Amino acid sequence: MRAFEPAGDGAVSALFEPVEAALLAQLASQVAGLLAEQRGGAAADLAILRLLPDAYPDDPAASAEFRRFTADELTEKKLRNARILIADCAGAADADGPSTIRLDAASIGAWLRSLTDVRLVLATRLGITEDGGLRPDDDDEESLMLTDVYDWLGFVQDCLVSALED
Repeated sequence: MRAFEPAGDGAVSALFEPVEAALLAQLASQVAGLLAEQRGGAAADLAILRLLPDAYPDDPAASAEFRRFTADELTEKKLRNARILIADCAGAADADGPSTIRLDAASIGAWLRSLTDVRLVLATRLGITEDGGLRPDDDDEESLMLTDVYDWLGFVQDCLVSALED
């Protein structure tokens, strides 16, 4: 991936390899699947609890009541964000070589939120509770790979934010 660059009209664009676009789409799709599975039910997966945290951690009844009124709408927003990222990556994922992905203002917001959601799920799977200090087990290839993906997603997110600041 080459860093996102401002397009002058509020949009940004970046060059992605097909495998990078496919990975982004696949990860967003997996998060969307997790969210869709929990719709209307209690959040049992720790990753879902990171995506839809308790509003009142010290008051389970108040948290349950708050979740009852907000979880479905928040889940729908997260699913919409994931769908936008997936759609934006579709052409680049199927390309024969590097492709430019252009994001308009609506897509930029969806990407930032969706990348955060994907990173939260990966962080949960890796046991990360706050940024920094991640030390994967050198003997666990899956953990090492997920750590690399987590770091790369942070890079993509940082490039997108930097393009917005320019």
